[in-house]
Amino acid sequence: MSTFDFNRAVRGAEERLGSSNRRRVRSDRGTSRLPAAVLARLGELTAEDEQPGMAVLMREVASFCAALGLRAPCRATVYKALRTLPSPTLAVASLPDEVRRTLYNLGEVASIPAHQLAFYCLNYGEPRALSFAAGLPWLALYQASHLRGWRPRSRGLLAAIMAARRS
Repeated sequence: MSTFDFNRAVRGAEERLGSSNRRRVRSDRGTSRLPAAVLARLGELTAEDEQPGMAVLMREVASFCAALGLRAPCRATVYKALRTLPSPTLAVASLPDEVRRTLYNLGEVASIPAHQLAFYCLNYGEPRALSFAAGLPWLALYQASHLRGWRPRSRGLLAAIMAARRS
């Protein structure tokens, strides 16, 4: 007889963990666990029109967190946060005619987040709408690049625009 009793180990594990094999789901699943102050600072740092260097961005966030006595987030957490930061909202009535024609199904009183505007202009717009989308802030283009439904040529155009905008 061995010193390890498998059945006893299984019973002990079931007592500790319960009989279910499912993992417990976090109650805050799907929301950022970064403090609001860090998210706000990250929004300030990415508000520029051009893409910030990630090394510089990480240094700024780390020094901000150190000043608050917080642990600095890892690079992957910052990238995830960039995808969920609030995008600027633009009023449809203030947009050029070419862009409004791309958004034909929206009324004049509507407003649209900049990342969705970039998506529609680059996928369905005429050349002046493409040019307008290329001039949107970098964060809007970054968030648009993570939306589903891109046409292959449009995605290539977005990649070229983002490569040209790197600082």
